[in-house]
Amino acid sequence: MTTDEFIRNAIIEDIGDGDFTSEACIPADAVGRARMLIKEHGILAGTGIAESIFLHIDPSLQVKTLIADGSAVKVGDVVMTVSGSARGILKAERLALNSIQRMSGIATLTNKVVKKLEGLKTKVLDTRKTTPGIRFLEKLAVKAGGGENHRFGLYDMMMIKDNHIDYAGSIENAINLCDEFRKQNNLNIKLEVEARNLEEVDRILAVGKVDRIMLDNFSYPDLLKAVKKIGDKYETEASGNITIETARNYAECGVDFISMGALTHSARVLDISLKAY
Repeated sequence: MTTDEFIRNAIIEDIGDGDFTSEACIPADAVGRARMLIKEHGILAGTGIAESIFLHIDPSLQVKTLIADGSAVKVGDVVMTVSGSARGILKAERLALNSIQRMSGIATLTNKVVKKLEGLKTKVLDTRKTTPGIRFLEKLAVKAGGGENHRFGLYDMMMIKDNHIDYAGSIENAINLCDEFRKQNNLNIKLEVEARNLEEVDRILAVGKVDRIMLDNFSYPDLLKAVKKIGDKYETEASGNITIETARNYAECGVDFISMGALTHSARVLDISLKAY
Protein backbone atom coordinates (compact mmCIF):
# COMPACT_ATOMS: atom_id res chain seq x y z
CA MET A 1 0.00 0.00 0.00
CA THR A 2 1.24 3.48 -0.82
CA THR A 3 1.00 6.51 1.46
CA ASP A 4 -1.68 8.05 -0.78
CA GLU A 5 -3.75 4.85 -0.73
CA PHE A 6 -3.51 4.68 3.05
CA ILE A 7 -4.58 8.30 3.45
CA ARG A 8 -7.49 7.95 1.02
CA ASN A 9 -8.77 4.88 2.87
CA ALA A 10 -8.35 6.59 6.24
CA ILE A 11 -10.33 9.61 5.05
CA ILE A 12 -13.17 7.42 3.79
CA GLU A 13 -13.25 5.59 7.12
CA ASP A 14 -13.11 8.67 9.35
CA ILE A 15 -14.71 11.52 7.42
CA GLY A 16 -17.15 9.75 5.12
CA ASP A 17 -19.70 12.32 3.85
CA GLY A 18 -18.25 15.14 5.93
CA ASP A 19 -17.21 16.56 9.30
CA PHE A 20 -20.68 17.82 10.11
CA THR A 21 -19.79 19.08 13.60
CA SER A 22 -17.10 21.41 12.25
CA GLU A 23 -19.30 22.48 9.36
CA ALA A 24 -22.05 23.39 11.82
CA CYS A 25 -19.85 25.19 14.36
CA ILE A 26 -17.12 26.85 12.30
CA PRO A 27 -17.51 29.29 9.38
CA ALA A 28 -16.02 28.09 6.12
CA ASP A 29 -13.56 31.00 6.03
CA ALA A 30 -12.41 30.68 9.67
CA VAL A 31 -8.66 30.28 10.14
CA GLY A 32 -6.71 28.89 13.06
CA ARG A 33 -3.44 27.39 14.15
CA ALA A 34 -2.44 24.41 16.25
CA ARG A 35 0.62 22.76 17.75
CA MET A 36 1.30 19.05 18.03
CA LEU A 37 2.59 18.47 21.55
CA ILE A 38 4.50 15.57 23.12
CA LYS A 39 2.95 14.41 26.40
CA GLU A 40 5.42 11.66 27.36
CA HIS A 41 9.04 10.80 26.69
CA GLY A 42 9.79 8.58 23.70
CA ILE A 43 11.12 8.29 20.16
CA LEU A 44 9.33 10.17 17.40
CA ALA A 45 8.13 8.54 14.17
CA GLY A 46 5.48 9.36 11.58
CA THR A 47 5.97 13.09 11.03
CA GLY A 48 5.98 12.67 7.26
CA ILE A 49 2.72 10.72 7.31
CA ALA A 50 1.07 13.25 9.62
CA GLU A 51 2.15 16.14 7.43
CA SER A 52 0.88 14.34 4.32
CA ILE A 53 -2.52 13.80 5.97
CA PHE A 54 -2.92 17.50 6.74
CA LEU A 55 -1.96 18.51 3.21
CA HIS A 56 -4.04 15.80 1.56
CA ILE A 57 -7.16 16.96 3.38
CA ASP A 58 -6.41 20.66 2.76
CA PRO A 59 -3.46 21.58 0.49
CA SER A 60 -3.72 25.22 1.61
CA LEU A 61 -2.67 24.38 5.19
CA GLN A 62 0.74 25.53 6.31
CA VAL A 63 2.50 22.66 8.07
CA LYS A 64 5.94 22.99 9.67
CA THR A 65 7.68 19.95 11.13
CA LEU A 66 10.09 20.91 13.91
CA ILE A 67 11.47 17.54 15.05
CA ALA A 68 12.74 14.74 12.81
CA ASP A 69 11.74 11.07 12.97
CA GLY A 70 14.06 9.02 15.14
CA SER A 71 14.60 11.89 17.59
CA ALA A 72 14.20 11.48 21.33
CA VAL A 73 11.34 13.68 22.53
CA LYS A 74 10.20 14.82 25.96
CA VAL A 75 7.04 16.20 27.52
CA GLY A 76 6.23 19.65 26.14
CA ASP A 77 8.16 19.35 22.87
CA VAL A 78 6.37 20.79 19.83
CA VAL A 79 6.54 18.32 16.93
CA MET A 80 4.87 20.48 14.30
CA THR A 81 2.68 23.51 13.81
CA VAL A 82 -0.31 23.78 11.48
CA SER A 83 -2.10 26.93 10.36
CA GLY A 84 -4.88 27.78 7.92
CA SER A 85 -8.46 26.60 7.57
CA ALA A 86 -9.85 25.70 10.99
CA ARG A 87 -12.13 23.13 9.40
CA GLY A 88 -9.19 21.56 7.58
CA ILE A 89 -7.14 21.30 10.77
CA LEU A 90 -9.99 19.60 12.62
CA LYS A 91 -10.72 17.17 9.78
CA ALA A 92 -7.11 16.00 9.75
CA GLU A 93 -6.49 16.09 13.51
CA ARG A 94 -7.45 12.55 14.52
CA LEU A 95 -5.99 10.83 11.47
CA ALA A 96 -2.67 12.63 11.88
CA LEU A 97 -2.54 11.92 15.62
CA ASN A 98 -3.51 8.26 15.28
CA SER A 99 -0.71 7.71 12.77
CA ILE A 100 2.06 9.53 14.60
CA GLN A 101 1.05 8.13 18.01
CA ARG A 102 1.04 4.56 16.73
CA MET A 103 4.34 4.92 14.88
CA SER A 104 6.04 6.72 17.77
CA GLY A 105 4.91 3.99 20.16
CA ILE A 106 6.55 1.35 17.97
CA ALA A 107 9.70 3.42 17.57
CA THR A 108 9.89 3.96 21.33
CA LEU A 109 9.56 0.25 22.14
CA THR A 110 12.07 -0.69 19.44
CA ASN A 111 14.58 1.82 20.75
CA LYS A 112 14.32 0.35 24.26
CA VAL A 113 15.37 -3.03 22.84
CA VAL A 114 18.15 -1.47 20.74
CA LYS A 115 19.59 0.16 23.85
CA LYS A 116 19.51 -3.20 25.63
CA LEU A 117 21.75 -4.60 22.89
CA GLU A 118 24.36 -1.83 22.95
CA GLY A 119 27.89 -3.19 22.63
CA LEU A 120 26.77 -6.44 20.98
CA LYS A 121 26.70 -7.36 17.29
CA THR A 122 23.08 -8.54 17.43
CA LYS A 123 20.43 -6.51 15.60
CA VAL A 124 16.72 -6.52 16.43
CA LEU A 125 14.24 -7.38 13.67
CA ASP A 126 10.51 -6.89 13.31
CA THR A 127 8.20 -9.60 11.90
CA ARG A 128 5.05 -9.90 9.77
CA LYS A 129 2.91 -9.66 12.93
CA THR A 130 1.63 -6.25 11.91
CA THR A 131 -1.70 -4.48 11.47
CA PRO A 132 -3.19 -5.38 8.04
CA GLY A 133 -3.04 -2.43 5.68
CA ILE A 134 -0.48 -0.37 7.58
CA ARG A 135 2.52 -2.71 7.68
CA PHE A 136 4.62 -0.19 5.77
CA LEU A 137 4.02 2.43 8.47
CA GLU A 138 4.82 0.05 11.30
CA LYS A 139 8.03 -1.09 9.64
CA LEU A 140 9.07 2.52 9.03
CA ALA A 141 8.54 3.09 12.74
CA VAL A 142 10.81 0.15 13.64
CA LYS A 143 13.56 1.72 11.51
CA ALA A 144 13.02 5.09 13.20
CA GLY A 145 13.56 3.36 16.55
CA GLY A 146 16.89 1.92 15.41
CA GLY A 147 15.70 -1.59 14.55
CA GLU A 148 15.90 -3.47 11.26
CA ASN A 149 13.15 -4.76 8.99
CA HIS A 150 12.81 -8.49 8.39
CA ARG A 151 11.08 -9.45 5.15
CA PHE A 152 8.22 -7.16 4.19
CA GLY A 153 5.96 -9.95 2.99
CA LEU A 154 5.87 -13.47 1.62
CA TYR A 155 7.48 -12.38 -1.65
CA ASP A 156 10.84 -10.84 -0.67
CA MET A 157 12.32 -13.70 1.35
CA MET A 158 11.60 -17.41 1.63
CA MET A 159 11.12 -18.65 5.18
CA ILE A 160 10.55 -22.32 5.94
CA LYS A 161 8.62 -22.62 9.21
CA ASP A 162 7.24 -25.54 11.16
CA ASN A 163 4.05 -25.95 9.11
CA HIS A 164 6.01 -25.88 5.83
CA ILE A 165 8.25 -28.63 7.19
CA ASP A 166 5.31 -30.74 8.32
CA TYR A 167 3.46 -30.35 5.01
CA ALA A 168 6.61 -31.01 2.95
CA GLY A 169 7.28 -34.22 4.88
CA SER A 170 10.68 -33.33 6.28
CA ILE A 171 13.03 -30.41 6.80
CA GLU A 172 15.28 -31.80 4.06
CA ASN A 173 12.43 -31.89 1.53
CA ALA A 174 11.37 -28.36 2.40
CA ILE A 175 14.87 -26.95 1.93
CA ASN A 176 15.51 -28.78 -1.35
CA LEU A 177 12.12 -27.81 -2.79
CA CYS A 178 12.56 -24.15 -1.89
CA ASP A 179 16.10 -24.00 -3.24
CA GLU A 180 14.99 -25.61 -6.51
CA PHE A 181 12.06 -23.18 -6.73
CA ARG A 182 14.46 -20.25 -6.39
CA LYS A 183 16.61 -21.56 -9.21
CA GLN A 184 13.73 -22.37 -11.55
CA ASN A 185 12.15 -18.95 -11.07
CA ASN A 186 15.38 -16.92 -11.00
CA LEU A 187 14.53 -15.54 -7.57
CA ASN A 188 17.37 -13.57 -6.04
CA ILE A 189 16.03 -13.77 -2.50
CA LYS A 190 17.32 -15.30 0.72
CA LEU A 191 16.14 -18.59 2.14
CA GLU A 192 15.69 -18.92 5.89
CA VAL A 193 14.69 -22.08 7.72
CA GLU A 194 13.34 -22.51 11.24
CA ALA A 195 14.98 -25.04 13.54
CA ARG A 196 12.98 -26.23 16.53
CA ASN A 197 15.77 -28.13 18.27
CA LEU A 198 19.46 -29.05 18.01
CA GLU A 199 18.69 -32.19 16.03
CA GLU A 200 17.06 -30.07 13.32
CA VAL A 201 20.08 -27.75 13.32
CA ASP A 202 22.27 -30.75 12.49
CA ARG A 203 19.91 -31.80 9.70
CA ILE A 204 19.88 -28.29 8.22
CA LEU A 205 23.67 -28.11 8.29
CA ALA A 206 23.84 -31.46 6.51
CA VAL A 207 21.66 -30.16 3.65
CA GLY A 208 22.97 -26.57 3.42
CA LYS A 209 21.49 -24.35 0.67
CA VAL A 210 20.09 -21.79 3.12
CA ASP A 211 21.13 -18.26 4.07
CA ARG A 212 19.86 -17.99 7.64
CA ILE A 213 18.79 -20.36 10.39
CA MET A 214 16.08 -19.26 12.79
CA LEU A 215 16.47 -20.81 16.23
CA ASP A 216 12.94 -20.81 17.55
CA ASN A 217 12.14 -21.05 21.25
CA PHE A 218 15.58 -22.39 22.15
CA SER A 219 16.75 -22.36 25.75
CA TYR A 220 19.89 -20.33 26.44
CA PRO A 221 22.12 -23.44 26.73
CA ASP A 222 20.79 -24.90 23.48
CA LEU A 223 21.05 -21.54 21.72
CA LEU A 224 24.73 -21.34 22.68
CA LYS A 225 25.28 -24.85 21.33
CA ALA A 226 23.41 -24.08 18.11
CA VAL A 227 25.36 -20.89 17.43
CA LYS A 228 28.62 -22.77 17.98
CA LYS A 229 27.54 -25.55 15.58
CA ILE A 230 26.52 -23.06 12.86
CA GLY A 231 29.58 -20.84 13.24
CA ASP A 232 30.04 -18.49 10.30
CA LYS A 233 28.36 -20.79 7.78
CA TYR A 234 24.99 -19.05 7.95
CA GLU A 235 23.32 -16.09 9.61
CA THR A 236 21.58 -16.91 12.87
CA GLU A 237 18.35 -15.53 14.30
CA ALA A 238 16.79 -16.15 17.70
CA SER A 239 13.01 -15.95 17.89
CA GLY A 240 10.09 -16.90 20.08
CA ASN A 241 8.65 -14.96 23.03
CA ILE A 242 11.67 -12.68 23.38
CA THR A 243 10.99 -9.68 25.61
CA ILE A 244 12.80 -6.48 26.54
CA GLU A 245 13.91 -8.19 29.73
CA THR A 246 15.36 -11.26 27.96
CA ALA A 247 16.61 -9.67 24.73
CA ARG A 248 20.18 -9.12 25.87
CA ASN A 249 20.50 -12.64 27.24
CA TYR A 250 19.53 -14.05 23.84
CA ALA A 251 21.87 -11.67 22.06
CA GLU A 252 24.79 -12.61 24.30
CA CYS A 253 24.50 -16.16 22.95
CA GLY A 254 26.07 -14.77 19.77
CA VAL A 255 23.17 -14.68 17.30
CA ASP A 256 23.25 -12.17 14.46
CA PHE A 257 19.60 -11.20 14.92
CA ILE A 258 16.73 -11.45 17.34
CA SER A 259 13.21 -11.06 15.95
CA MET A 260 10.36 -9.72 18.06
CA GLY A 261 6.73 -9.64 16.98
CA ALA A 262 6.04 -7.55 20.08
CA LEU A 263 7.67 -4.53 18.44
CA THR A 264 4.54 -4.10 16.33
CA HIS A 265 1.76 -6.17 17.86
CA SER A 266 2.24 -5.06 21.47
CA ALA A 267 3.56 -1.50 21.29
CA ARG A 268 1.60 1.10 23.24
CA VAL A 269 0.93 4.41 21.49
CA LEU A 270 2.92 7.46 22.54
CA ASP A 271 0.75 10.21 24.03
CA ILE A 272 0.68 13.17 21.63
CA SER A 273 -1.97 15.86 21.28
CA LEU A 274 -2.95 18.70 18.95
CA LYS A 275 -3.84 21.97 20.65
CA ALA A 276 -5.06 25.26 19.22
CA TYR A 277 -3.08 28.31 20.30
